[in-house]
Amino acid sequence: MKTPFTSNGSRAAAAPKPNRVGAAAEWADERLGLATMAKKQVRKVFPDHWSFMLGEIALWSFVVLLLTGTFLTLWFRPSMGETVYNGSYDQLRGLEMSEAYASTLNISFDVRAGLLMRQMHHWSAMLFIAAMMVHLMRVYFTGAFRKPRELNWVIGSLLLLLGTLEGFTGYSLPDDLLSGTGIRAADGFMKSMPVVGTYMSFFLFGGEFPGDSIIPRLYTVHVLLIPGVLLALIAAHMLLLVYHKHTQWPGPGRTNDNVVGYPMLPVYAAKAGGFFFIVFGVTALMGAFLSINPVWRFGPYNPSEVTAGSQPDWYMGWPDGALRIMPGWETHLFGFTLSWNVFLPIIVLPGLMFTILLMLPFVESWITGDKRNHHLLQRPRNAPTRTALMVALMTFYGLLWAAGGNDLIAITFKTSINQITHFMRAAVFVGPVIAFIITRRWCISLQRKDQDDLLHGYETGVIMRDALGGYTERHLPLPVAEAYTLTARDRDEIRQLEAGTDEHGVAAKGTGKAKLQARLSQWWYRHNVQKPTVAELEDAHHHVEEEDAHDAPLVGHAADGHQFDGRHDVVEGDDLAHHRD
Repeated sequence: MKTPFTSNGSRAAAAPKPNRVGAAAEWADERLGLATMAKKQVRKVFPDHWSFMLGEIALWSFVVLLLTGTFLTLWFRPSMGETVYNGSYDQLRGLEMSEAYASTLNISFDVRAGLLMRQMHHWSAMLFIAAMMVHLMRVYFTGAFRKPRELNWVIGSLLLLLGTLEGFTGYSLPDDLLSGTGIRAADGFMKSMPVVGTYMSFFLFGGEFPGDSIIPRLYTVHVLLIPGVLLALIAAHMLLLVYHKHTQWPGPGRTNDNVVGYPMLPVYAAKAGGFFFIVFGVTALMGAFLSINPVWRFGPYNPSEVTAGSQPDWYMGWPDGALRIMPGWETHLFGFTLSWNVFLPIIVLPGLMFTILLMLPFVESWITGDKRNHHLLQRPRNAPTRTALMVALMTFYGLLWAAGGNDLIAITFKTSINQITHFMRAAVFVGPVIAFIITRRWCISLQRKDQDDLLHGYETGVIMRDALGGYTERHLPLPVAEAYTLTARDRDEIRQLEAGTDEHGVAAKGTGKAKLQARLSQWWYRHNVQKPTVAELEDAHHHVEEEDAHDAPLVGHAADGHQFDGRHDVVEGDDLAHHRD
């Protein structure tokens, strides 16, 4: 039988009549080496866990933003030139407005699927920023930012900052009364900056506010500048992810030197592609059924008017809250007014918070002295101080975010807005401290509970009565996989000052930096509960054997402890004791 393929031993087998697609692929591969580069990557393994989808939500939301934004650019006119609206929305027909606002109304009412695309674009922006924030918290809580991924943490933080700026520029483009109020506020924020504020405002607006250049300039920033930087940072983020390999949760067979999961093709690509359509579909449903930013209700922007109860998008709520509760501090110096009540909460505080966020991995590494590579994730309870620190920052953020709606809270609960403001001024300082203490103690308590389960087994809820009339609760060893997970972590190493003497025989005294690092390391790790040693596990198993001997007359009892837990794969012998030290 004649085969359709031939081979001379020095070339790969090929069809005698290759099709055009194959010929084009071979031509490109001979010149670019695409197959060689892609061969390794398409088989790259990715672990599977639901928490890893948070980053994918952010990625696919950005893709939806690009798709819907491209659609909107076809009809949006970024111009502040005056025109008379003659569209299909009766309430505004015949009214003078900017071309930007008129084109937004045209997209909403006269372009087929225009309103759907507008609302999908706005909702996907919300999801993009929210998913990045939750993804960033997941990375921090699990220690995924540790070496060698510090640079990826920095890139992720920059993505969050740029995503927020991108959202604000897009929010400002329709030139309606609500977005115009936001731009007016931004003008005041810039002018609060000493010395350079008025110059920045003048050059940005092309003259005195509102000028006639702000919408075209924001449009350029929104559709070209920031998206280009976002695309570059996302590409760098993904390349570093592939280069460093993905982190994974500890478990049987998973170490710092391997990755357990599915290959890129076909499994992971199929799952990721399906997840994209889920994100797209949910965003489409939100755009279709949940109204957002109804600009026709606000009317065109007029510098002499302000909308009642105006609120920024949620991701800008926390600086707005800081602005609302800040005391009215001003300094009059040499005929100039320094508006600390605006400059501190809007310019200084966001910059400080972003700097803290950016430096978190480096600060922890400096305190702990941990320079090792980490590819296994940590349970948040096993890093109590780190977890408590992020919860404190979240509490600070949440209180400021709530303060941004102090007027709505006062109306809803019929309370004094002044009392709410005074309460928030104290809460933003006291709340994070309380949250830190509670979270740290909670994590340490969970560590103690894990250690108790490892040493003494878990409570089955079955009460046994022995021959002498005594009552005991039956404890059973943890399943192998669960016990492995609890012990698959390193012991914390508290930094100590180096002891010794100098060349003159005088006791060495650590430098101020070393002393500070040692004290901070002790504060960081001091109360942590370390995993049991091999000796402790062997003693615990010996104690279990004695209890089993005590309950030997009851071996045939039907209540073996597994009636309600479904756990039968328990630790056999000393497997766990010799798992890791």
